[in-house]
Amino acid sequence: MVAWGEWDAPFVSRPPPGGVDGDVNTSSTAPILSAPLAAEAPLTVHDSGADTAPGVILIHSCTTLGTTLVVHLAGEIDHFSAAPLRAFLASAADNGHTGLVLDCSRVTFCDSGFLAALDWWPRQGRRLRLTHRSRAVERLLRAATAAARPPLGPPAYRRPAPPRLGSTG
Repeated sequence: MVAWGEWDAPFVSRPPPGGVDGDVNTSSTAPILSAPLAAEAPLTVHDSGADTAPGVILIHSCTTLGTTLVVHLAGEIDHFSAAPLRAFLASAADNGHTGLVLDCSRVTFCDSGFLAALDWWPRQGRRLRLTHRSRAVERLLRAATAAARPPLGPPAYRRPAPPRLGSTG
């Protein structure tokens, strides 16, 4: 397999075939490609940097307990990489699963895309439980909880409207 940014071998043009029997090996003729067409390309290390984003989310394992699905997630979950998870959960719902237990111990990064992928599951009357939450999942849940909570303290100070000046008479 060729990694991103590498070439397996350069393209080499070949003359057109000389007929049906012209390109066939027989016991009395040498093979068509007796020597390699080109030297093997040297191994190239490609520092892809941001090319690897978005990360990959993996379903490490999945089991069922009755109508409950137990899924062990691993990797990064963001807006882009959550699409396969959404499709997997939609398929699970179509197959009659009503409970979902997600083991998040191997999740290394997650953002609101993870919450968006899970948001519809409990709205349909299904049960959702996140277990073994990694630091990334805990951080996301704390941020989401804080954003949903009304601010603490007195209401924001509003300047009083300036007095209207009437005619003096």
